[in-house]
Amino acid sequence: RAVLVELDVDGEGNALEAALPPEAEVRGETIPPPAEPEREVAEPSLGEAAPKPSVDFPLGRKQAFAAPATRRRAYELGIPLQFVPGTGPGGRILPSDLDDFIAAGGMTRAPGGLSPRTGGQDIRIAGLRRRIAERMQEAKRRIPHISYVEEVDVTELEALRAEMNACPAEGAPRLTLLPFFIRALVRALPEFAQINARFDDDEGVLHTSEAVHVGIATQTPAGLMVPVLRHAEAMSLAEIAREIGRLSDAARAGTAKREELGGSTITITSLGPLGGIATTPIINHPEVAIIGPNKIVEKPVVQGPFVSVRKVMNISSSFDHRIVDGYDAARFIQALKRLLEHPALIFMGDGA
Repeated sequence: RAVLVELDVDGEGNALEAALPPEAEVRGETIPPPAEPEREVAEPSLGEAAPKPSVDFPLGRKQAFAAPATRRRAYELGIPLQFVPGTGPGGRILPSDLDDFIAAGGMTRAPGGLSPRTGGQDIRIAGLRRRIAERMQEAKRRIPHISYVEEVDVTELEALRAEMNACPAEGAPRLTLLPFFIRALVRALPEFAQINARFDDDEGVLHTSEAVHVGIATQTPAGLMVPVLRHAEAMSLAEIAREIGRLSDAARAGTAKREELGGSTITITSLGPLGGIATTPIINHPEVAIIGPNKIVEKPVVQGPFVSVRKVMNISSSFDHRIVDGYDAARFIQALKRLLEHPALIFMGDGA
């Protein structure tokens, strides 16, 4: 048999000093006398830092005088009761004492010794950060996005890039993935004129462009900026690499000219080494497409009867669904994939 109910009543009935008979009869059974209550711990004032207990205080361990309901609530809140001043008879901790302790900012901790964090700050969004937020909101509000992600095997491309960096021409910059990616865009876009374009949705006019002006989304101390690499179709790999470096440095230093921060026809956004598996980039209004190369990882790939380790990257992309159908979006990314997986095709027919 077990105790079913414990009663908490006002008056002397709660005094722990009340002596029980050595052996009381309850329905023919005996109840042993209660254990000697443990010595109370001195209560620190709320203005002082309460010492952190070295042990947890599970429900039922009598570190202070309190009713079972109060003890349970304190345990669930992570409050050691020996630190709560009691105003009831004999220093008993009442529910109101627990409320007062919490309201006064008393020490709390979750079971296991972890403490909840408090505080924070209000940050006004202003200046460039506010303009970025407004442009992102406007782009999402006005443009019905369709996103598409494709996996690309860049093993051959990375081998080519490593070889070119190992034996560079005199004065040539170190090549990252982006110059190759932009050259592949230049090769793929002529077949998809509606993607290399700007859409004036107020007038209902799509302005296509034979020139490829690539916006390069760049993280700066002041926020996200998009300097524009103009006429990428007329640049070699080395020229693209140099211009990306110059534009990125100018954007981060805050010295980019106004004309260098507008007029792009398509944008590339990349998180660099962070990469991620996939993203859903927001279109740079009034463009109709944005492309995002993600992190390159090594993974096992089945090739016929063999399994080999290949370098693989996902391409994330978003398109304005008013202009670009899902079928054309997929065809465009597939064309880009073919060029990246067979990098020799990028250079066929030009002097890049």
